[in-house]
Amino acid sequence: MKKYLIFTLLISFIGIKAQDIRIPLDTTVITNNEVVINGKKIIYQATTGMQPVWDDHGNIIASLYYTYYKRTNLNNNLKKPNDYSKRPIIMSFNGGPGSASVWMHIAYTGPKVLRIDDEGYPIQPYGVKDNPNSILDVADIVYVNPVNTGYSRPIVKKGEKLDKSLFFGINADVKYLAGWLNSFISRNNRWRSPKYIIGESYGGTRVMGLAAELQNKQWMYLNGVIMVSPADYKVLRTGSALSSSLNLPYFTAAAWYHKMLPDELQNKDLLEILPLSEEYAINKLIPAMAKGGFISDTERNKVAERMSYFSGIKKNVLLQHNLDIPKDYFWKELLRDKNGFTIGRLDSRYKGLDKRLAGDSPDYNSEITSWLHSFTPAINYYIREHLKFKTDVTYNVFGPVGPWDNRNDNVREGLRRAMAQNPYLKVLVQSGYYDGATTYFNAKYTMWQTDPSGRMRNRFFFKGYRSGHMMYLRSEDLKKSNDDLRDFIKNSSTNGKPAKY
Repeated sequence: MKKYLIFTLLISFIGIKAQDIRIPLDTTVITNNEVVINGKKIIYQATTGMQPVWDDHGNIIASLYYTYYKRTNLNNNLKKPNDYSKRPIIMSFNGGPGSASVWMHIAYTGPKVLRIDDEGYPIQPYGVKDNPNSILDVADIVYVNPVNTGYSRPIVKKGEKLDKSLFFGINADVKYLAGWLNSFISRNNRWRSPKYIIGESYGGTRVMGLAAELQNKQWMYLNGVIMVSPADYKVLRTGSALSSSLNLPYFTAAAWYHKMLPDELQNKDLLEILPLSEEYAINKLIPAMAKGGFISDTERNKVAERMSYFSGIKKNVLLQHNLDIPKDYFWKELLRDKNGFTIGRLDSRYKGLDKRLAGDSPDYNSEITSWLHSFTPAINYYIREHLKFKTDVTYNVFGPVGPWDNRNDNVREGLRRAMAQNPYLKVLVQSGYYDGATTYFNAKYTMWQTDPSGRMRNRFFFKGYRSGHMMYLRSEDLKKSNDDLRDFIKNSSTNGKPAKY
């Protein structure tokens, strides 16, 4: 039977942008719970609430909503039954930018997961169930919602205007979140614990930046950085030949799933054919695309044939696009003549139904509409009924954070420098093969480019899954991806070794 212990520390109520609905700036609600993970009973404390963000002058400029899970039955030894100095803590972020931490919180690493079918599709009545795969057996977790996501909000005094530059940009986001994490670690006495940060999608950009900011501005050294389906804007949306060429292996994966490849490829397993597509993309397609309009007709036709072979897209369509197929066109085109369905952006296993067969892109993202079916009611129910945090403020699954300042994007270099300075620091990348937004091959490329010297390559690890952007929605991959996290945590443990080369 679950017992609830509720503490509420209310410093003050301040209106958010002069709204009548109010939320406490600094408050906690604590519940005691248990879950069975890998056959063992895990007793844990869930702390949820608000913690302020302070500026350099000590003024509160925002308050962030978070949920912190801490295992309480460690049983280290009789003298120190709960010694957290060796207990890892993982600081978890989602992406967007502008996305709440809901996705990984109640679908991946937390003690509760959505009620969905084995492939990730919605089931009514909506809700949550115990997660027997959660990493809470080996690490504590805090899920953080950046400003304007979840219940997190900026604090703006009446008559003043929100200064968006404090929050909404690559570097601003990293700066204030690093300060917030410092306060959180201090409040919860976790400075001695091994520390990890995990970020999904834009969260990949966020945690690359945080690795450097935490280490060099907050003096917080990490054991690991985990990037789930990471977005790297050094490549994404650049319109370059390189960016386009890196999409081909994803095209191969999606086409294979929908049985659109030639028999020679279709009759093989996915993991047998992806290396072939990767090799062609790196060694043939990138050099050909780099020639642009100056490629010879003979080579252009040869490349189009090979791209068609690996993508399921007709040769003449590829030629009409000068060999550069936009991903949104691919989502519309792949099944156009087979059954008329579109395929999903974040997970191309999902199919959508458009008003017209004609067109250059799908009417909507079929996967995100499916996911919102499950996540929105479940997170609102879970926070109120399980975590016992109640407010009339709207929970922003996606919040307003624009315009986002993408200038001075040096997060990849920041991660490299943090790794060079900290011999303990290792990196894990997790990607779904059917993710068409932040493709798995793009994630590999980011990993390869982070350390051009190659001297730290043995500290990078890549894991791929037969699903999409949120690979953990597929039951088989939920177990596999959490087990991969466990292995990474174990392999990045220092075991008393000094931090030196």
